[in-house]
Amino acid sequence: MILGMDHFTVVTNQLETTRRFYIDLLGLKEGPRPPFPVDGTWLYPPAGRKAMLLLIGVDMMPNPRRGALDHMAFSAQGLSSVLDRLDQFEVPYRIIRAPGDERTWQVFFKDPNQVDVELDFDASEIPPDDWKIRSRK
Repeated sequence: MILGMDHFTVVTNQLETTRRFYIDLLGLKEGPRPPFPVDGTWLYPPAGRKAMLLLIGVDMMPNPRRGALDHMAFSAQGLSSVLDRLDQFEVPYRIIRAPGDERTWQVFFKDPNQVDVELDFDASEIPPDDWKIRSRK
């Protein structure tokens, strides 16, 4: 029986760049990791006690690449400040106001490995006035 999502894993030949991206930009925290024989980092939510994003460092990306992950989505808060950080780090992004009754905010962008990342914000968050023009492709 499935109890919930445990973690995502990103295999990268840019371990430090990827680590800094998720720590500096998105606020994840580096935490304990078992002594696996491969290089890597485990990242945790700021107040979490369970790793949610596992990074595995490789010298060369596998060919063919494994899997068919479309994107990873995180619950987030602080829409305006996140958009400011994305701008600060010059990360292109798209902002969508979800249709339907909930009308949540969704922000989409790519990590350094071209993995699609989605941040989901509560519908009550107030976007900056210029959110439509700030959304870049």
